[in-house]
This record gives sequence, C-alpha cells and structure tokens, in this order.
Amino acid sequence: MHYDVAAIRRQFPVTERMLYLDSAHQTPLATSVREALLGFYREGLETAGPKPVWLDRIEQVRARVAKLLNAAPAEIAFTKNTSEGMNIAANALPLTAGDNVLLVEGDHPNNAYAFLNLRRKGVEVRFVPMNGETARAEMFAPYIDARTRAISLSHVTFHAGHRFDIDGIGALCAERRLYFVIDAMQSTGVIPLDAGASGASLIGSGCHKGLLVPQGLGILYCRQGLDELQPAYLAMSSLAHPPGDYIARADNMMPKAGAGRFEIGNLNLPDIHALDASLTLIESVGLSAIEAHLYDLGDRLIERIDDLGVRLVGPRNRADRSPHIYVLDLPADAWAEYLASRQVRVSPERDGIRISFGLFNTAEDVDRFAGILAESGNLPARAGAAA
Repeated sequence: MHYDVAAIRRQFPVTERMLYLDSAHQTPLATSVREALLGFYREGLETAGPKPVWLDRIEQVRARVAKLLNAAPAEIAFTKNTSEGMNIAANALPLTAGDNVLLVEGDHPNNAYAFLNLRRKGVEVRFVPMNGETARAEMFAPYIDARTRAISLSHVTFHAGHRFDIDGIGALCAERRLYFVIDAMQSTGVIPLDAGASGASLIGSGCHKGLLVPQGLGILYCRQGLDELQPAYLAMSSLAHPPGDYIARADNMMPKAGAGRFEIGNLNLPDIHALDASLTLIESVGLSAIEAHLYDLGDRLIERIDDLGVRLVGPRNRADRSPHIYVLDLPADAWAEYLASRQVRVSPERDGIRISFGLFNTAEDVDRFAGILAESGNLPARAGAAA
C-alpha cells in the first residue's frame, strides 16, 4: 500500500452508496472539502463576508497551487475552468494571419475550438494524427514550418487515457522557439507535473477532477518572462496599478507582470476555499503515492478484463498511459444503463465505457467491477468464451 486508502476512503461517503469509477468526469466531494465550503458560507452568513480575510486566503491558496506545480505564485491565475484557460491562452499568443498552430487529432474539442476560433483572424490550425499510443516530439516535426508558432495538447487524454510526452514536446518547442500550451485537466492532482521542467508557456486546468472541488474553478499557469502574452480582456484586477479612486484612465492600462493579468474581477471564493482543503488532503497523501496507487489499480483492472476477454481501448504500458483512465471496448449505451442499474458510476465514451479511478478507490473496487461485468451475461462473444 502506498498510503492508508481506507482512511482516505472514509472522507468520501459516496463510496458507501455506489461503486464510483468516474473521477475523470467529476470527483465526489470529500467531507473536509464540504466543511471548508460550509465554513465559507457561515462567514458570509454571520459577517456578510470578511473580504480582506478572503482575499488573503486567495493568495495563500495561489501559493499552494504554485507549489503543487513547482511554479512561482506570480505564475498562477484563477479561472473558471479549463476551457476558459485554453481560450485565454489562444488569444494571448501573439498570432497573426498566416501563422499556424499544431494540435493533436482527436484531442479534447475545447482545446481545439479555442484555436479554431482564431481562423477568423487568418490563423491556421493543423491537426497532427497520432502514430502509436502516445504523442511524442517526432510526430510534430514534419508539420512545423517557418510560420508555426505553437503546439497545444492535453497532458492526458480524456477519451482513452493516453499520457503524452510533454517533456519531449516541450524540449522541441524550446528548440524551435514555439509556444507550448498544455491542457492538464486530467492530470492535475493525479500525476506530478513540474511546470518549469515541462517547458510549457501556459498550462490550463479545471479543479473538479483530480483537485477534488466542485465545478466552476480553474487554474492557469503562465511562465514568467512571457510579457508579450497579453490578455484579451482587461479589468481593474488585471492592472499593475489599479486606480484607488476607481476612475479609469487611458494612461493607466499596464497589466500585471504575472499571470494575474489574466484574472477578471471577482473570483470563485467558495471553490478557492474548497481548494485549500483539497490541497491539504492531496498533500497528506502525496501526488507520487496517488499516482503509484492508481497505476496499481489500473494494472489490476487490465488483468481482470484480460481474464474476461474484454479489450482495453488505448495504451497498456505504464509509460504511455495515464494511471487512472481506462476505456473498455463495450457498447457504451447498453453497458452504461446496465452498470447504472448495479449502482456503478462510469462514463460512456467515444470508444466504449470509461473507468476512471480516484485516490479513494481500492483493489476490491476493481474486483467487484469485474464481477459485475461477468454477471451481466452480456459480454461480447470473444469475451464470453474467455470468461
């Protein structure tokens, strides 16, 4: 055991009600995170909001997020979600008509739409097909030319759990002087991510999966020194010197030097309080321990579905796969309905049924799930024969 999973599991009451295998969609609420939310609402109820205290907590949580990503606090902005982060990134890059950006074919659509929206400005989007079971630097090289300005991709794919070689791709971007944008929605809080070592220019992520908070909060990393990246929107909170008299002046529009230049107005204070509690929970376990535990669960799942003759969609090797996302080659609609009837929470995906583990899942969960599959009497013919 990499940590006391039973103790962590007690913080997730949903595990008493169902077999929860859907953390890549939304993680359930932990009791400590719920208490943080209730504490915030209690302060609002009883004091109408101690805003200076809340604003100070924002900076404390910003520093904790920075530590998680091995970044500086000034490199972290709070957003609404990953999609907003990707759109901030796409519009901040100094792209002009004729420039092109490389994306991975079949990656998350909201990464693609952020850049496809720039076609109205004459920016070209090139989709690079995957060769093999992961995206590596060499697959992008043939698509790079003199007008290529950026590569944007996920760290981990939502639809089959591919784990892309961001260090190698980051090194390629540094060599070719390209901006590098990472969608870390499926890896933040699950896989250790060193923002500086990755070579990323910008990293966007929501907080409702591996970071264990309700929807509505995201984080954006912007590497220091990229002052040419400018916000598409501007507000007082974005400025280096916000006017104390609340009067806008055209000669006072310099944005903050750090990632804070991308923040607009009031932030999601309840979720930031929740994130403070979830980071305490994650730090108490350790990201490396979470990753190792989830890989063990994945190995066990692959072994069980092999026994049943069910094919895994996506990579099998640890080096190429995420620790927590696994898609089974089973008809999504029919199996989602059956599993829901057995109190199993999963997600239908483009190629089958997606199983995704959280830090609270156990080996017994895997065995129970395999048993429920076997009990269906509806496995494909090749699987039924193997079973």
